Amino acid sequence: MQGLTVGNPSVYGPIQLRVADCLIALTALLGWPVAFGVSFGCVLANLYFFVSPVDVALGPVANFIAATIVYVFRRKPLLGCFLGVFPIGLIVGGGYLWWFFDPPDIFGLSLPAWAAMAISITLSSLVAVGVIGYSLLRALVRSGIAKTVET
Repeated sequence: MQGLTVGNPSVYGPIQLRVADCLIALTALLGWPVAFGVSFGCVLANLYFFVSPVDVALGPVANFIAATIVYVFRRKPLLGCFLGVFPIGLIVGGGYLWWFFDPPDIFGLSLPAWAAMAISITLSSLVAVGVIGYSLLRALVRSGIAKTVET
């Protein structure tokens, strides 16, 4: 089923820059409700842009693991956001997405499809969670909203 085209290729495919994944970083601030929310949201997104039952089942698991890592490292949120992208890259990219989409070219290297997809999804998640998500988290903390939520 290689070459399947579903939805926006920057959101569903070999490069998954899902801006909604930036919400995973908010687990450091708001805890388990966010972890469950980003997981359930992933179920809905994967049902809407259906690729496979595997994606519907494992995508949310990857998001939940990522959010759990962010929560565990909530005292060091930048580290948590950085580490949290790896389950998404490994489970989604390296685990199964390469079955459905042609992997991207990674710097002209001749990589196995699963490895190229794992790298691509990890880098995409790093932008969404590590850059956009962490920036959103820092902005909320600086604005004082974090103190309102904590009380």
